[in-house]
Parts: sequence; C-alpha cells; structure tokens
Amino acid sequence: MQTPTLHGDGFLLTRLDTLCDMVRSNSMWYLTFGLACCAVEMMQAAASRYDMDRFGMIPRASPRQADLIIVAGTLTNKMAPAIRKIYDQMAEPRYVISMGSCANGGGYYHYSYSVARGCDRILPVDIYIPGCPPTAEALLYGLIQLQNKLKRPPAVIAR
Repeated sequence: MQTPTLHGDGFLLTRLDTLCDMVRSNSMWYLTFGLACCAVEMMQAAASRYDMDRFGMIPRASPRQADLIIVAGTLTNKMAPAIRKIYDQMAEPRYVISMGSCANGGGYYHYSYSVARGCDRILPVDIYIPGCPPTAEALLYGLIQLQNKLKRPPAVIAR
C-alpha cells in the first residue's frame, strides 16, 4: 500500500481504497460482548487510564454501527447462536477479536459439555489475545495489531 504523499500546493495524491483503509483503521467502533471476567479488563481498557478512545476506538451498543466485536470470556453453546446472529447483523467489513483463553479455546472449561471450545468455531477471528484474563495493555496491543493489519496491503499470491 502506498502512503499518501503531499504533492505541490497542498494536494494529497492517493488511491481511494488506500484512503478508506487509513480512515477505517483509525476509527474502529467496537461492540463489546463481555461474557465473563475478561469483560472487566475490557472495561478497564476503555476507562480513563488506558483510554481506547485515543486510538479511535468508540464503544457502540448496536451491531449495525460497529466495525469490530470483542468477544471476552467463556462462550457457551447456548450463547453461540446469539453471537453469530449479532455478527451477521454487522456491516461489512467486520472484524473479530477473541480476548482471553476462554474465548480462544475454552480455557479452564474446555472439557465442559456446555462450552464452545473457542469462538473461532462460530466466528472468523482476526486477532487472538491470550491470557486469563489478559491485561488492558494486552487488549490495547491487540487493537493496535488489528489497526496495523488493516493498514497493510492485501497479500497477492502469484500462481
């Protein structure tokens, strides 16, 4: 991806999709899906000490307004259809962050009959954040990694 360059007397020359990717990566509106103790760390990351808002991350209550869903905590089989329905209501492009060992792979409850062994069985996950519970710094690092992922050009595989 080419970086926008200032040309001449203050004109910015770039491709439209490059500009859209740059704007999209710096204004991610997230939908919180706190299911367990990881949600406390997610709330702490949004509070004044870590302030996710400075990265352009604004919480939304409606899936139709959100670009990103943060799944934090143990996803049960009973909750799996609900999260899939919420994910399907989000507009494209949409992204998913799996936060915590329970959301990543079931965690301590991996062998329970009622636990979905990772939200990647239900949703396509873009970023995994490990930990039990992961710290607010780890969540911020994952959000920055997602922003960097959006700023990279798409990989082209030559055949």
